[in-house]
Amino acid sequence: MPELPEVETVRRTLEALVLDKKIKSVSVFWPKMVKKPEEVEQFKDGLVGQSIQEIGRRGKFLIIYTEKFALVSHLRMEGKYGLFQSDETVDLHTHVIFHFEDGTELRYKDVRKFGTMHLFEKGQEFTVLPLSQLGPEPFTEEFSISQLSEQLEKTNRSIKTALLDQKLVVGLGNIYVDEALFRSGIHPERKANSLNKKEIKKLHEEIVKTLSEAVEKGGSTIRSYVNSQGQIGMFQLELYVYGRKGEPCKVCASPLEKIVVGGRGTVFCPKCQKVK
Repeated sequence: MPELPEVETVRRTLEALVLDKKIKSVSVFWPKMVKKPEEVEQFKDGLVGQSIQEIGRRGKFLIIYTEKFALVSHLRMEGKYGLFQSDETVDLHTHVIFHFEDGTELRYKDVRKFGTMHLFEKGQEFTVLPLSQLGPEPFTEEFSISQLSEQLEKTNRSIKTALLDQKLVVGLGNIYVDEALFRSGIHPERKANSLNKKEIKKLHEEIVKTLSEAVEKGGSTIRSYVNSQGQIGMFQLELYVYGRKGEPCKVCASPLEKIVVGGRGTVFCPKCQKVK
């Protein structure tokens, strides 16, 4: 699933492609992608004549802003946006098309059909689900060491599971939680409320640094991720642990191990991330 660095890269590249384009019509080939499905016609009709003014992001969600609406889009596992000419062949897995007056089309492709789109009147998008209960953005002052410490003290879940909770901090998924924990020297099965102040400070620092570096590299292409311009990310070349089970640790050369934590495959170094 695309995490914050991948979604932020999609946001930037998508904004460069579609800003100020005016929507002529909308085609929806998989109604279940629109929440609520019974409102598909309102979804399509409401966007006609609207121009794309801004592409925002909240956690792993994209927000496409027009004059009147905020379209909240979650890419899930395989969702992709791309700009095409109207005479180009439509891929089998294209489920939503925004037809622009200039003859181009923004197409949403999703092999697994897991992606979702919510249409709100602008200003209402943060007052209801799916955005209303999200935690702080990791690049903001709201995500502070004290805030992280306060939240971790409240739970005896494993630190891996706690960091995957989007109510604690947004944007982290399996890739970047594993990476931040390795860089912090914290075992993924440690109880969140067992971390001391020094460990929490280090963890906070590495979460921000890891995500920042990943954004700079355009995200991580592990399976099929590409940005809105069809380019792959490059941060996968910098990964310390994720996807490297059995390979030598880049720090100590010990074989990396894989376990399941909270139902998620988790790779770590048994020497650099000792259980305490």
